[in-house]
Amino acid sequence: MNELIDITGRLRKMPVEAGHPVSYTIAVGDTRIPLNDLIGRPLRLDFNGVIRCIHCDRKTNKSFNQGFCFPCFRKLAACDSCIMSPEKCHYHLGTCREPEWGETHCMIEHVVYLANSSGLKVGITRASQVPTRWIDQGAVDAIPMVRVATRYLAGLVEVACKAHVADRTNWQRMLKGEVPELDLKEERERMLALIADDLDALRAEHGEDAIRAVDEQGLGLSYPVQTWPAKIKTHNLDKTPEVEGTLEGIKGQYLILDTGVINIRKFTGYEIRFRVLEG
Repeated sequence: MNELIDITGRLRKMPVEAGHPVSYTIAVGDTRIPLNDLIGRPLRLDFNGVIRCIHCDRKTNKSFNQGFCFPCFRKLAACDSCIMSPEKCHYHLGTCREPEWGETHCMIEHVVYLANSSGLKVGITRASQVPTRWIDQGAVDAIPMVRVATRYLAGLVEVACKAHVADRTNWQRMLKGEVPELDLKEERERMLALIADDLDALRAEHGEDAIRAVDEQGLGLSYPVQTWPAKIKTHNLDKTPEVEGTLEGIKGQYLILDTGVINIRKFTGYEIRFRVLEG
């Protein structure tokens, strides 16, 4: 890709595709640009001060929950507290903000998994989001551990696991490439043994078929990174609307520039001008 690129539009979460390495695309407005080919090229992002809600398109002064205006943040099920804490799901109480959305997004099969992004962690995702969720977290390895009937049950299994393992990624270590080697098959067996009593109790309450331990293969992932940063400096479009630097890598939802890193997902809905400069 030798030509100069200059496009303006709203920033979106980067589409990804599993591969060796993972394939990234930057989405600006209706334009999609493959990013892997731009490693080593100078880029510039200019934020024009306009933010629009990714749900209702309302202009907003502040983005909530990675792309929503405040009214949507308050009313949408996708922004409810149970999304971050699925064990607090209240669908069964009849108080879901959007029952139809809950049926299609939460009352379906979920996977509880182990991943290695900056060390061992537990996580959950809809079955249809494997391996996208793992890539978004910058995992170098991930493996399914339990399949469950609903997001609520996934949250309860995750709570049991959190007594023994972290549930968050150390994003600074992830971006430095500081990831220990782990045998996730062994870690899965160890974790299943540790939470065996918890799983038995959940099955007794919700049914044997609602929670299934699985012996599925894991997935190894590599990322298009030319140079790992020694120190992590973050770019923030709210504070500095002009970001420029040579693209040295991509991991998770981060662009790694020689001037710092920027979390593209954080700025979903921001109107920017994206340019590939002459090197």
